[in-house]
Amino acid sequence: MPQHQDPAERGALRFYYRGWRPTLLGRFTTRAWAWAAGLGLLPDYLVTLLVPGRQTHRLQAHILAATTYQGQRYLVSMLGEGSNWVQDARAAGGAAFIRRGRRRAVVLSEIRPDQRAPILKAWCQIATSGRRHLPVAHDAPLPAFESIAADYPVFRIDPKGAG
Repeated sequence: MPQHQDPAERGALRFYYRGWRPTLLGRFTTRAWAWAAGLGLLPDYLVTLLVPGRQTHRLQAHILAATTYQGQRYLVSMLGEGSNWVQDARAAGGAAFIRRGRRRAVVLSEIRPDQRAPILKAWCQIATSGRRHLPVAHDAPLPAFESIAADYPVFRIDPKGAG
C-alpha cells in the first residue's frame, strides 16, 4: 500500500473505499460494473479482468480502466500493491482473461517502476474517478508521476501466446 492516506476517501468515494480497500458497497458496485463491462455495455476502455484467486483458484472479476500508451494496453492498480487483482495476477504468473463481450486469454506483464510514470499519466486521462486515488493531479508534470510510480503497479496486457 502507498505510504499516504488514500485521497479518494475525502469525497463521495469514501463510501466505496476505506484504508485502500473497497467497502461492502464498493465491492457490490464493482461487481455490477464488472458485469456490465464484461457484456460490452460500457465504454471501450472499461474492461472486466478475470483472474484466478490466489486461494480459491476461482476466477474473480474486477472492472478496470485499460489505458493505451505507445500502442500497448495497460492496467493500473489505483489502490496500489494491496489490490486483490494485483496479488492474484502475480500468483497466477500473469495468466488472466479480459472479458468485453467475449472472453479472451491474456498474459499480464508487470512494468518496472522506472517505466510506469508515463503510463500512469496516460491512465489518469481516462480513469476519471480512479485517478482520485493518486496523490498527484491528473495533469501534473511527468516528474510528479515518477515520484509515486513505485506505489502503483502497472501491467501490460498481452494476448496469450504472443511471443
